[in-house]
Amino acid sequence: MNKSHAFFCSFLLFLASTTAVTSTAFAATEENPEKDVISTFEEVVVTAPSIIDPLVVETNPKAPRQPVPAADGGGYLKNIPGFSVIRQGGTGSDPVFRGLNGTRLNVLLDGTSLLGGCPSRMDPTTSYAFPESFSKIKILKGPESVRYGGGNVAGTILFERETTPFFKPEVRVNSSLLVGSAGRNDELLDVTAGDTTGYVRIIKTRSHADDYIDGSGNKIHSFYTRQSLSAIAGWTPNRNTLYEFAVDTSTAQAAYAGRTMDGAKFDQQDYSLKFEKENISPLVSKIQFKAYHNYVDHVMDNFSLRPNTSMMAMWMDVDRVITGGRLTADLALNPKIQATVGVDYQKNEHTGRMGMSSVSYDSRPRTPDLTFTNYGIFGDFKRSVDQNNRLLSGLRLDHLNVKNTTDTDTNRTYGAFLRYEHDAAKAPLTSYVGIGHAERPADYWERHSGTGNFFLKPEKNTQLDTGFLYNNGKVKANTSLFYSNIKDFILFTTNGNSNIGSNIDATLYGGEGEISYALDKNWTTTASLSYTRGTNDTSHKALAQIPALEGTLGLKYNKEKIEAGLLWRGVQKQTHYDVGSGTPTAKDLANAPGGFGILSTNIAYKPNKHIIVAAGVDNIFNKNYAEFLSRKGEPIATLGIPTSFRVNEPGRTIWLKTSYSF
Repeated sequence: MNKSHAFFCSFLLFLASTTAVTSTAFAATEENPEKDVISTFEEVVVTAPSIIDPLVVETNPKAPRQPVPAADGGGYLKNIPGFSVIRQGGTGSDPVFRGLNGTRLNVLLDGTSLLGGCPSRMDPTTSYAFPESFSKIKILKGPESVRYGGGNVAGTILFERETTPFFKPEVRVNSSLLVGSAGRNDELLDVTAGDTTGYVRIIKTRSHADDYIDGSGNKIHSFYTRQSLSAIAGWTPNRNTLYEFAVDTSTAQAAYAGRTMDGAKFDQQDYSLKFEKENISPLVSKIQFKAYHNYVDHVMDNFSLRPNTSMMAMWMDVDRVITGGRLTADLALNPKIQATVGVDYQKNEHTGRMGMSSVSYDSRPRTPDLTFTNYGIFGDFKRSVDQNNRLLSGLRLDHLNVKNTTDTDTNRTYGAFLRYEHDAAKAPLTSYVGIGHAERPADYWERHSGTGNFFLKPEKNTQLDTGFLYNNGKVKANTSLFYSNIKDFILFTTNGNSNIGSNIDATLYGGEGEISYALDKNWTTTASLSYTRGTNDTSHKALAQIPALEGTLGLKYNKEKIEAGLLWRGVQKQTHYDVGSGTPTAKDLANAPGGFGILSTNIAYKPNKHIIVAAGVDNIFNKNYAEFLSRKGEPIATLGIPTSFRVNEPGRTIWLKTSYSF
């Protein structure tokens, strides 16, 4: 038996012999709000997300988390089983789920679609999300959803923001401060004032970090600064009606170790209007409408954030304008059948300009390159067969028109799913099996002039999902397994200086498993495992950009107002890859890094219901390592930084976070 199979089998044995944990946190009772009590609904320091329904993962981004994530959505998702990121620097990492990234993951920020501007994905959608400014992050695995846009070949990620209704005049404040190694400094202030007729909410965030140091003591070109400001006004004329207007803005700059240029400017503005009406009639339980308009302006250059004496000083300024809307209606067709039907629309236009450092941005006109216009219609249905069995299904149709300066392309695609869920009559067990289909037209990054192929065919993923959820209070466990057949998968290969996209056929399979067990009232153990295998069926070789087998083991202690824990993360060496192939973001590199194990620890103290103080040490033993999914480390001669096979991960990291709310 080789090392790969030995690791895999031993981990399965561990999962079979241990079981999950009740998360422990602190809460206040309604009868005595000042009295601290121990509850079982939320962890103080989060090391694993919650599985709330089949194929649905939900996590609280406001809770302290270990390992401490970067201050954007990609860094946060990395710690959820099944997710990886393509490391570029200290921030802006591109999320990957089960080996699939880019627009194969639908990402919505409070119901808004926002796409980055950089032609090489320096700014994926998640780079514009400061996680703690949202109420929760929800992941819908696979193509078994039709509500949130087409093309969800890998899944859907929802950064959701909710304002709890007011029943009396009051002011709510939620704030936090995080400090850590490499000058890490995150601040959040979230203030809401309101009463039964409406509310006003202001959310201010700032995050900064200097260049981090890897396990060998080398400085990684990775510093960043990001700020955001959100203003939200809601009007609630009655309990069933909401009108809400929101403005979100952010600015940032970031150094990239895996690029020959840095992100000198990331400016974003988003304006949205939401209307919700509930309990309209026996048939229509809810109507929701949201319209949005956002703008991204991104500048990259090779001189403002790094000394440049050996290369021609150049800049590129790109922007994107997106206008869209979505209308849905929740229907109660009869006591056993509920449905959600709706339509959505999106138009996004991208332009660019470039020049030398001696030429100002504003002196050059913008040149439009690609415009996308999409119309979609969908229906999502849930039928209760009986008390323990239900069927879920959905159908979606999309029409996309794409234009560049010389050509036009039209894609008509569809998505559909059917899933059966069963609750065991004599055990706290839910099992499910489903099949889903999603089609994804080529996106901007795959069509623009650098790829040499505007007319790529849409990807077509047909996927089988199965698994179970188990929770008896002391024991929690879940598995999520999938088998995916993708026709016309869009693969990129490097040919000299060219980056060529083509359609192939591919197969992926794998899944995630999580389990935990409460040893007694104070001690719990946890474990997780995630694995994906991909094959290029056209060329009969490994599919590129597939992460390695990964697992975690955890031990947590909780007593009264204190929590403490250990978390070990182990990653196996990836032996299945295709050098020079991948995505517009990254390609498989030679010399795959060896497997590694990282140990981290944390402690948290909650003196009362308003304050949490948490601290941790990630990578305790200062391991020098790099993830398999990473860009090559680019040399910066003026900083004494040589070329590296990959961008190394941070070495030992110490952090402290305090949260205060009332």
